[in-house]
Amino acid sequence: MKPTPTQCLILACGNTLREDDGVGPWLAGWAQDRFHADPRFRVLAAQQWTPELAQDIAAAAAVLFVDCSSITAPGAVMLSDVSPRGTPQGLATHHLGASELLALALELFGHAPQKALLLTVGAASLDLREGFSAEVEGALPRTCRLLEETVLSLVAEPESTQR
Repeated sequence: MKPTPTQCLILACGNTLREDDGVGPWLAGWAQDRFHADPRFRVLAAQQWTPELAQDIAAAAAVLFVDCSSITAPGAVMLSDVSPRGTPQGLATHHLGASELLALALELFGHAPQKALLLTVGAASLDLREGFSAEVEGALPRTCRLLEETVLSLVAEPESTQR
């Protein structure tokens, strides 16, 4: 079944049973609540990014990937551009990064969104427990604001240059 074209796909991943790793699905839930009535947005959350998501990505004009980061400071919120990067030989079938998913969408479906960003929150703990560390909990308000500002800018129509 072919997915409906979407102006902006919000694609989160994480494991809600691994403390701060659950921030991606939590933010996806927040985005779903915030944008549920706006047909420009589609929100998906998965425990891992898998090759099957390439079709949803190919059907989107823009994509915001959302995840935690184990390499940035705990609670640090980062927004970065993502571009397609070739998939490694012997494609990993259980987990792909944002760049590899874009490349797979392009390779399999002939399209990858021109606007692709990655929003991450630095993890303090990936222990087996539900909830968030104090650092991630404290970062949630600014992360939600940045997520909202980012996706609204991704779907904003460029101003007309005609007078």
